[in-house]
Amino acid sequence: MSPVPFTQALRFWLKLGFISFGGPAGQIAIMHRELVEQRRWISERRFLHALNYCMLLPGPEAQQLATYIGWLMHRSWGGIVAGALFVLPSLVLLIALSWDYLAFGHVDWVAGAFYGIKPAVAAIVLQAVWRIGGRTLRRPSQAPLLWGVALASFVAVAILKVPFPWVVLAAALTGAAGGHWWPGQLQARDAHATQAHEHVPAVIDDHTPTPEHARFSRAGLARVAIAGALLWLLPMAALVAWHGWDAALARMAWFFTKAALLTFGGAYAVLPYVYQGAVENFQWLTGPQMIDGLALGETTPGPLIMVVAFVGFVGGWTHQVLGPEALFLGGALAACVVTWFTFLPSFVFILAGGPLVEATHGQVRFTAPLTGVTAAVVGVIASLAVFFLRHIAWPTAGAPLDAVALAIAAVAAGALLRINLGVIPVILGCAVVGLSLRLAGVA
Repeated sequence: MSPVPFTQALRFWLKLGFISFGGPAGQIAIMHRELVEQRRWISERRFLHALNYCMLLPGPEAQQLATYIGWLMHRSWGGIVAGALFVLPSLVLLIALSWDYLAFGHVDWVAGAFYGIKPAVAAIVLQAVWRIGGRTLRRPSQAPLLWGVALASFVAVAILKVPFPWVVLAAALTGAAGGHWWPGQLQARDAHATQAHEHVPAVIDDHTPTPEHARFSRAGLARVAIAGALLWLLPMAALVAWHGWDAALARMAWFFTKAALLTFGGAYAVLPYVYQGAVENFQWLTGPQMIDGLALGETTPGPLIMVVAFVGFVGGWTHQVLGPEALFLGGALAACVVTWFTFLPSFVFILAGGPLVEATHGQVRFTAPLTGVTAAVVGVIASLAVFFLRHIAWPTAGAPLDAVALAIAAVAAGALLRINLGVIPVILGCAVVGLSLRLAGVA
């Protein structure tokens, strides 16, 4: 197939930045539907191979997956554009909402829209379980090991509350052992068998050779490492030279650099660390403000870790980093600084490690651990689906069953799975329904 024009990819990554609701599970589901099933820009097998690598890294795996696919299609600039556009719409929205929150103190209309979006997200996650699980696990008699990993991961996350990094590590070790003792179960499925009818080739198909720019070289690794170090060091030096090491912006840059390297297992795993530093140690914002910021982060598209932009905005505003006459500009600058230092490591990990991952494509001894991670991902996504459904059915402990929210989720799931309606109409439709119900006093 012909390569995807860069301008066409650019339009898609921009659209993705505005529709990537639902945390990593929902965002991965959207990318899988758009890139694998509808556009056929990348095959199932190559998509999952990239996803497995991103799951092993600290940082937002969905944003890293977008960066990886963009890099694979259009070199380094393609990856940078894909990853940046995954974040920028959320950053702009959070700056606007944070200003509204501090200046006027109300976000009721956001809560109304999110009342409808949450059931839609639950439906998107259910669709991901159905489609990724159906293609990965095969029949239980053919791959009992993968089914066992998926079930164990579901129980570990949903019931035993095992930290996500331990689940991924156990799945990778199980996959490695299975690749040695039962390699047939860890072999990737025949792509033709995953289609209901005939196989539709993808732009980056199962056996498409790795492009020249994606092949490993020591010089390429050195270039990425040096560029990443400079992109961290120069802004940090400028912040320290401007106001000193003890100033709010420099402290934010250093603190969120550390947070970026600790985000194994997604945003929820690192939020306690962010809360302790931002609220208790540096007092950039209060505890109730942090909770409100988390609600805003869940409401906007993009990775949930984007809540750090809210933290930065409130800290820049309250500490008047640009003076009392420029509160908005100070908050916006702090939000941008925090976002830069939080996401820079993710780009370095993908651009530096991507060629090594591509070199392992199709080699069972390397892909078997990643296949185990894929099975674990199915279990983890299923646990998130249960979490979402339980949360929308009973939003607070002891609350009566919210039958309206469950009905919205059921309709959204039917639209996605039965009618094959697109994600954007489903999310927008549910948001309008939620806002209408809030204005009518029903929700």
